[in-house]
Amino acid sequence: MDVTTDPSAPWLVAGLGNPGAEYAMNRHNVGFMVADLLAERIGGKFKRAGKAQAQVVEGRIGPPGPMNRRVILVKPMSFMNLSGGPLNALRGFYKVPLGNIVAVHDELDIDYGTLRLKLGGGDNGHNGLKSMTKVMGPDYHRVRFGIGRPPGRMQVADFVLKDFGSTERKELDYFVDRAADAVECLVIEGLERAQSTYNS
Repeated sequence: MDVTTDPSAPWLVAGLGNPGAEYAMNRHNVGFMVADLLAERIGGKFKRAGKAQAQVVEGRIGPPGPMNRRVILVKPMSFMNLSGGPLNALRGFYKVPLGNIVAVHDELDIDYGTLRLKLGGGDNGHNGLKSMTKVMGPDYHRVRFGIGRPPGRMQVADFVLKDFGSTERKELDYFVDRAADAVECLVIEGLERAQSTYNS
């Protein structure tokens, strides 16, 4: 497994979602929401990444000293089911080890607002993960943000492409903030510490 032990190697944190204002508050776009908050925390603004179909912010997180980490925040602009191509191109450009890649994404099989962090695994039908795994293999980190299952007979595709409901939105900022904390903990302190703190 391509997991780095070099603390100077950069991390690539990919918030998964779909570009465009009409998708901005969709459940499927929670990865973008977390990436936006992380960018705000490091004082950066997303900009187009050269020829890559992505927006990028570069910066550092963590306290000064050996725990400080270089991070590249990315929002693919290729639509969810083609996320892997732009991310793999940026991974090569920034020379990011596969074990230093984090995908932040919505997860149907977890209750709303619940987080699960892990390294590797399947895609569970998530098209963004499926695209990433196709081009770079499965051994990257995931921060899974629970959105719950669709009610009644609603189709999964309809559910994930709908905005969070009014009740969900009351807690959304809190849950996005907690997910951003989990990403920072993963990058700075490692998966085990992040799991013990944020997996619920």
